Amino acid sequence: MSWTEFQGFLPDLLLALGQTFEMVAICISAAVLLGTPLGVLLYLTAGGGLHENRLVYQVTGYLVNMVRSFPFIILMVALIPLTRVLTGTSIGPRAAAVSLSVAAIPFFARLVEQSLREVPRGVIEMALASGATTRQIVTKVLLSEARPALLSSIVITTISFLSYSAVAGAIGGGGIGDLAIRFGYYRFRTDVMVTCVVVMVIIVQVTQWMGNALVRRVDKR
Repeated sequence: MSWTEFQGFLPDLLLALGQTFEMVAICISAAVLLGTPLGVLLYLTAGGGLHENRLVYQVTGYLVNMVRSFPFIILMVALIPLTRVLTGTSIGPRAAAVSLSVAAIPFFARLVEQSLREVPRGVIEMALASGATTRQIVTKVLLSEARPALLSSIVITTISFLSYSAVAGAIGGGGIGDLAIRFGYYRFRTDVMVTCVVVMVIIVQVTQWMGNALVRRVDKR
C-alpha cells in the first residue's frame, strides 16, 4: 500500500477503530457491572462458601456455562430479536455490543469467582471473627484483597473481546473486522488485511502493557 493509498484509507481506518473501541467499551462496562456481582454470587454459594447453596450455585453455574459454550457468531444471530428491541437495529457497533456484552458477562463472572478463591481463607475467617457482615466481607475484604487479580481479569476480558469484536464485524457489527472483510477480503487487497491485523496486534500489545503496569501498581504484595 502506497502512502497516497494509505492517506485515502486512513479515514475508514479511524472510523473502524472508533467503532471497535465503542463495542469493547460497552461490553467491558457491562461485564464489570453485571459480571462482578454474578461472580460474587458464584463464590458465596459454592461449596465451602460463606452462604453455601448447592441449588443456587448449580443453576447459576449452568446458565453461565451455557452462555459461554455458544459459538459467538451463533450467539449474535440468536440475540438479534433482543438486539433490535434494545437498539432498534441488528447491525452496527451498538447492536454488536449487545451480543458482546451477553458473552462477556458470564466470561468475566468466572474470572471474578476464580479471583476471589485466591483470597487467603485466614483473612476471611479473621473478618468473620471480628463480626463483619457478608456485605462488609465482600466489599472490604474479598474485593479489596483480590483487586490485582480482578484488574488482571479485566485486561484478559478486554483482550479476548477485542478479537470477538473483529468477528462481530464479519456480520455487520462494524469495526476493524468489518473493514478487513469489506476492503480487504472482498476486494482481494491483502495489504489492507495485513494493515488491519497489524493494528489489532498493536492495540492488544498496548492494552496488555498498560494492564500489566496497572496491576503491578495496585499489587502491594
